[in-house]
Amino acid sequence: MPSDAPAWSLHSQLKKDTIDIGDLPLCRVLVIKDAHYPWLLLVPRRPDAVEIIDLGEIEQAQLMTEINRVARALKEVTKCDKLNIAALGNLVPQLHVHIIARRSGDAAWPRPVWGVMPPLAHDAEEVQNFISALRRKIWLG
Repeated sequence: MPSDAPAWSLHSQLKKDTIDIGDLPLCRVLVIKDAHYPWLLLVPRRPDAVEIIDLGEIEQAQLMTEINRVARALKEVTKCDKLNIAALGNLVPQLHVHIIARRSGDAAWPRPVWGVMPPLAHDAEEVQNFISALRRKIWLG
């Protein structure tokens, strides 16, 4: 990257609301701090990306590869009933993709998760076990 190109950084709201679990080739992988739902974010490490169409075609294909990889891992780890995958960005403009494991009895079912319940803090040990299981599935190690 040329030295005059803008550096990528995680939006302050995403930094506040998440736990960083690592980087794939394109995206930072984050866990949302809400124990109501197993909820991950993928954030492409590209400055000024707001929409998926702001990525080049090769990066768009890489994003889909990473969404598939993380979604499969989340489904295997949680044994969820349904996956919700969305790129909205109405409140946080930085491009990010939500991957949420849903259960038919969860706090928001069958509605979208946004704004239904105030976030519930994670149990420290449970969230570390969840992250460890995900890292094994996503990074194969």
